[in-house]
Amino acid sequence: MPRKPRKKSGTGIYHVIVRGVGQQDIFHEGDDFHRFLKTMKKLSLESEISILGYCLMTNHVHLLLREVNGDVSLFMKRLGVSYAYWYNCKYERTGHVFQDRFKSECVEDEAYLMTVIRYIHQNPVKASITGNPEDYEWSSCAEYYQQDPQNAIITDRRPILSIFHKDKQTAIKELQKFTAAGNQDNCLDCDEIKRISESEAYEITKRIMKGDPVTAIQEMSQDARKIILNRLRTSGLSLRQICRITGLPFHVVRKA
Repeated sequence: MPRKPRKKSGTGIYHVIVRGVGQQDIFHEGDDFHRFLKTMKKLSLESEISILGYCLMTNHVHLLLREVNGDVSLFMKRLGVSYAYWYNCKYERTGHVFQDRFKSECVEDEAYLMTVIRYIHQNPVKASITGNPEDYEWSSCAEYYQQDPQNAIITDRRPILSIFHKDKQTAIKELQKFTAAGNQDNCLDCDEIKRISESEAYEITKRIMKGDPVTAIQEMSQDARKIILNRLRTSGLSLRQICRITGLPFHVVRKA
């Protein structure tokens, strides 16, 4: 059955989510985040897509995009292909990096635009990664809160700040208040993604090991160990969780 065409936004603004295949992490270290952002900035200029906001989590990405003269679908396709190629080369793997095609919703008015940017910036707070959204390194929140627009390296802040006030400094303060306010925002999200706790990850590992000590995986043959590691990854454990539980080096787990 053919896929339905995406709904077109009357404003040209979209809230977009892309996630790792099988709920797996797509960012493991700082270099990965930097590469995605660098690629995103380059392609946004080439594709005439304005980036109004972003937040890169370990296994998914939130983007707030505005079509200037470009096409969001083409931009996302180029971004996904470019990063996946680099990622697979770096980690010596093959296959898909992202899960299916991206999800999107139209942002048709200023009120919802304000809600979405708050929702995106609050992602690391809701995930208990940080207490302040501006402290998270891999989102556009810090760019918005900076007084000097020259420091907004990736994000076009003007459309959203202008909603809050004509004066930039006042607008930034109002945005900070709005972001910090209590809310029950309900936006597009990865509802199917359920992060596995450390205790759950340990129990899953014990079941897959079938009674053998978890550390026994360190003494297995390469082929036997690869089978176990693949089962752990398809069960939803992150690479970091597998490393912590099994005691195996990161480079061994990622190549399995």
